[in-house]
Formats: sequence, C-alpha cells, structure tokens
Amino acid sequence: MPKKVVSGNYAAAYAAKHARVEVVAAYPITPQTSIIEKIAEFIANGEVENLQYVPVESEHSAMAACIGASATGARAFTATSAQGLALMHEMLHWAAGARLPIVMVDVNRAMAPPWSVWDDQTDSLAQRDTGWLQFYAENNQEVYDGVLMAFKIAEHEKVNLPVMVVESAFILSHTYDVVDMPEQEEIDEFLPPRKPLYTLTDFENPFSVGALGTPADYYEFRYKIAKAMEEAKKVIKEVGKEYGERFGRDYSQMIELYKTDDAEIVFMGMGSLMGTVKEAVDMLRSEGYKVGAAKVRWFRPFPREELYELAKNVEGIAVLDRNFSFGQEGILFNEAKGVLYNTDAKPIMKNYIVGLGGRDITVNDVKAIAKNMKEIIQKGKLDREIEWYHLKR
Repeated sequence: MPKKVVSGNYAAAYAAKHARVEVVAAYPITPQTSIIEKIAEFIANGEVENLQYVPVESEHSAMAACIGASATGARAFTATSAQGLALMHEMLHWAAGARLPIVMVDVNRAMAPPWSVWDDQTDSLAQRDTGWLQFYAENNQEVYDGVLMAFKIAEHEKVNLPVMVVESAFILSHTYDVVDMPEQEEIDEFLPPRKPLYTLTDFENPFSVGALGTPADYYEFRYKIAKAMEEAKKVIKEVGKEYGERFGRDYSQMIELYKTDDAEIVFMGMGSLMGTVKEAVDMLRSEGYKVGAAKVRWFRPFPREELYELAKNVEGIAVLDRNFSFGQEGILFNEAKGVLYNTDAKPIMKNYIVGLGGRDITVNDVKAIAKNMKEIIQKGKLDREIEWYHLKR
C-alpha cells in the first residue's frame, strides 16, 4: 500500500482524485484553498482523465455547479471553509432536497467577526439541519479515508444524500503526516462508478427536480430524507467495516471508543482535539484515573444507539465542544443530553467549551478537566453545567 507524506488538504485532494471525481467546482478560501489548487495541478499535469474543473465566482455558485453536475449523473466534489460555507447555506438545502450524493470537505474555520482563519467547529455545525451527513476527521489519514467512504455512502441506493467531511484548520489542513493510499485498482473495486438515482440527461425518461411541492406532498419528501438518514447509519457501518477489511482501518463504529471498557469518566468530542485527549487518557491511566475517550466520528446522522450503550456504563461524561450555540450550550453536549433524556442512562454530564478560534487544547488541560470531573462525581452533583475552560477574565 503506497504511503505519501501529505497535508490534510492534500490528503483530501488525493482522495477526490482516487475516487475518480468527474466534476469539481470550488472557490478559494483560506485554509481550504490548497485542496482545489492540488486538484487543479492534477488536471494541469494530465494526471486525471474525465475531470472537469469549473471556476466560479463564489461558494454559492460552486455548490450550484455541483448540484447541476450531480443531477446529470456525475460524481461531484467541492471544498470550502467558514464564511464560504455560510454563503453556500441555501444551496446545501437544495443538494439534500434533490437527493444528490455530492461530497464536500469543510476545513473548520472560526466564523467572523472578529476575523479568524483558525480552527472552530461552528461553521460546519451551523449546517446540521440541511440534510447533509457529517464526518469529523481526527487526522490526515481519516481525511483521506473519509472522502473515499463518503462517496460510497452518499451514492448508496438507500441514502442518496450529500456528505460533508470535516477537518481542522491548520492542525490538519496544513500539517504533514504519513497517509496510506491504496492502489487505484483496489479503490476502483471498493468504489465503482456511480449509479445515479436519476439523471436529467436521460431524455427518454424526463424527470423534474425542484418543482413546486404543495402541502399535499412536501411533508413526505422531508420524511424520506429523515428515513434516508436513519438508513445511513446501517450503510455507514457496512461501508466502514468493508473499508477495514480491504484496507486495514476499520470505521464500522460511528463512535470510536478508546479505553472505555472499565472507565468511570469518558471524554467526548469530535475532530483533531481527540488525538490530544487520547494522549491525556494514557497519562491519566498511569496516574490511577479510570478514564476513556469517545470520539464522535459521525455527527449526522447522530449515533444515538452507540451513545446510549456507552452512557449506561459510565459515571460521568465530559463533553469537549470546540463550538457554541449562542443562548444555549455546546452543540455536541446539547445533542448528547437530548439523546439520553428518555433513557435509563443518566451519567453526570458537563460541557467544557474549549479551543474556539484555534486556541490550543493541551494534555494538561484535559488532565485538569479529569480532576474536575472526578471531584464532581465524588460530590454527586455538578459545580456548573457549562464551563468556558481557560477563559480570560
């Protein structure tokens, strides 16, 4: 299996190339730009066949172009960040509503103002209700694997919904690491050519997309998307298992558990910060703390069943959110609490807001959070439900 030392952005570009993407439409924005620059380089060097690059004037136009391409049966890909993703918002609804299996990489970047180009998950999580599946990568390998799996999941006959693969700004996007990349022939076996649900270029069988939906019919269209999201859980597990069997990296679980078998306290989070959390878990274990980590790989569809199985066996869950929903709380924390409300799993849960705008999260930070959680469990009650960790007073 070939190995390349690449950035997270280059890992995404190579994955799009190896997925034999047919149309790319994108607009440059830091820190995403090097993804589409690399794809343009593949085209300029003659390294790809049958790949059309569509230069556009905005991210809104980029998604519109992908929607058009996907509706004709092409395999479409794009990438963006932050304000660009926000500008796409209207078209994200169109992509999901039209049941188009577009794959997009979002390089998490904090939303302005104030202007920032650093890591923050609020941009992608602000799109949670658009009907897109969302996969959060911990490292560059997961960016690469995530894009390949995303196409297979998105194009599955029971799903036919777009997928967003999310990576951290600079922590992954511009940091280089070794990434295993299977041979093209092996990828082709795993990811065959797309078989579209419909195609607007089939003139023998005319098809309308985006026509007016009256109250008599609209409701059922939305139910079908909801049903597809539920079906996607099974497909995610099947595709993740197949990927592991073929390439040695198993993604059959929507939540990756790390040393949770006997854990009393579990740290829950998404994305690159979970690498730091795992290091802290190892250190805390050597100091006598019974801790573990739960990395939420898939935020949409939300892994409610797997969360329940974890929560019923632990005393406390520290949810680390690199995001915030103003007027409420961290978004992952809010979702996790809601899932467990009508169950018999009632661990003490506390929300730690961390790393907004790219602020570092260190092993010592995680160790301090573990100490706080242990004190809470010993007392049997929360000191506070939400803590903005390391806030400058």
